[in-house]
Amino acid sequence: MIPLLRVELTRLRWRRAVWLLLAVAVVVPTIIVISAILTSRPPSAEELTRIEQMVAEEREQPHVQQELESCVDDPDMYGVSPGVTDLEAECASMVEPQVEWYSSYEPLSLRDQMDFGEGVAVVTVLTLLLMLAGTTFIGHDWNSGSMSNQLLFESRRGRIWAAKGLVVTLTAFVVAAVVSSAYWLLLWAVARSRDLPSGTGLLVDSLQFGLRGALFAAGAALAGFALTMLFRSTVATIGVLFALSVGAGVLIAVIGLSGSWQPGPNLEAIAKNGTTYWVEIPEHCYRQMESGNEEVPPNSECDDSRDLSLTQGATYYGVLLLGSSVLSAVSFRRRDVP
Repeated sequence: MIPLLRVELTRLRWRRAVWLLLAVAVVVPTIIVISAILTSRPPSAEELTRIEQMVAEEREQPHVQQELESCVDDPDMYGVSPGVTDLEAECASMVEPQVEWYSSYEPLSLRDQMDFGEGVAVVTVLTLLLMLAGTTFIGHDWNSGSMSNQLLFESRRGRIWAAKGLVVTLTAFVVAAVVSSAYWLLLWAVARSRDLPSGTGLLVDSLQFGLRGALFAAGAALAGFALTMLFRSTVATIGVLFALSVGAGVLIAVIGLSGSWQPGPNLEAIAKNGTTYWVEIPEHCYRQMESGNEEVPPNSECDDSRDLSLTQGATYYGVLLLGSSVLSAVSFRRRDVP
């Protein structure tokens, strides 16, 4: 089996299209991380001074002073409690221009990157590109007709399928793991240099986020390989994947299945080690909240969010991967090879 793996690895290294996709898988996350670093860069002293001067001038405008007086006279209208210790200062913070309003600076946060930022975007990009790499790798063998020549040297088709699939999966995992780890390590180093929260626990969480994403991307590469072995055409595989990506979510919504069946939330559950999804609640729940009882117990009938665990997400995609792999392997063993 080892010599066969070496042969398939050599085939993979000679696929220029695969190398191009792997290069893009490095370049796109690099662009994303550079963008995240630049957009979260603190303003310079000169820029901060300019903004402070502009804010000071804006606060002297007559309409701002009128708003301040209106807030002091009727604080409830501005969402300010009349019982605060310093009513005028509280109103000033609500109606007077603040430096933060004129600065787009948002401190870099690894936690926000994992929960709301570009973390899932990096996983998605790696998944799509590595799936295409797995599809392109084996599609060339079918398009060129070299598969029949390969069977002359190794007649056991199961070994060929396993060797090709293993090479694709391991290569995709290594690339995704290296890129993801570099992404999070760079963000962590920048956050540390800016004296932002960057403890060891946060670094471990972010690296685990990247590792789970790398495992998912490797599984996607194997799925792309398996489908191409099944359809024996790169174009057919890409067409099927495109149709599934566009129509699967719509079909699930039309059927009326819950969000736990949607591909997106299950991907987030894997990357984030669990997530939540929205569910529709009965009408009486809205009436209950309108009556003033806003306390909704978690996971109750009136709670519009549900938990989706890592195990559920992994099972969702694992079943799809296993099914496509079995069909692909059985088809390759039984169908004639031109």
